[in-house]
Amino acid sequence: MKRIAVFCGSSNGASNVYIDGAKKLGKALAKHNIALVYGGASVGMMGAVADAVLDEGGQVIGVMPRFLEQREIAHKRLSELIVANSMHERKAKMAELADGFIALPGGPGTLEEFFEIFTWAQLGLHQKPCGLLNINDYFNPLIELFKHMTKEQFLDEKYRSMAIVDDEPSQLLEKFNSFEAPTLKTYSKEKQL
Repeated sequence: MKRIAVFCGSSNGASNVYIDGAKKLGKALAKHNIALVYGGASVGMMGAVADAVLDEGGQVIGVMPRFLEQREIAHKRLSELIVANSMHERKAKMAELADGFIALPGGPGTLEEFFEIFTWAQLGLHQKPCGLLNINDYFNPLIELFKHMTKEQFLDEKYRSMAIVDDEPSQLLEKFNSFEAPTLKTYSKEKQL
């Protein structure tokens, strides 16, 4: 693992525990010599994880769409800032650069980014690990939804297990190192009588 993309909120959340968790992840990435690829902002959880990596001497690559850069929320201390023309281009570039993906607590945008990359893994478009850093049990409702999807046969167990979950950054990174992608999803029609 040379680079990990982190999806997270541009706000701080309701408790300092979220910012503290983002900083803890940033420090763990730098300690393991893993570069951060993220949305490029200086605010909220995004700014906290980037600052922590930079403060520990690590590398941070921001990928930001032009319209957000023009709103002056781009982080000024990044190792590299890539300006994309659209949100779609931003996500594609982050996926290209990263060897794995971690979602931190965030809103609909964070979940949308995670679900797209998770779906791409299901379809075999990449074989990179996808994880949830479950700070303050934030993702517990989502984990329960995954279980419900599996029970109701909308998500195979082998794909549910692709969502690697931990509440400690270093342990999540260890799980990433032992990740093996499941076999590709296939679509076969049942034999008709």
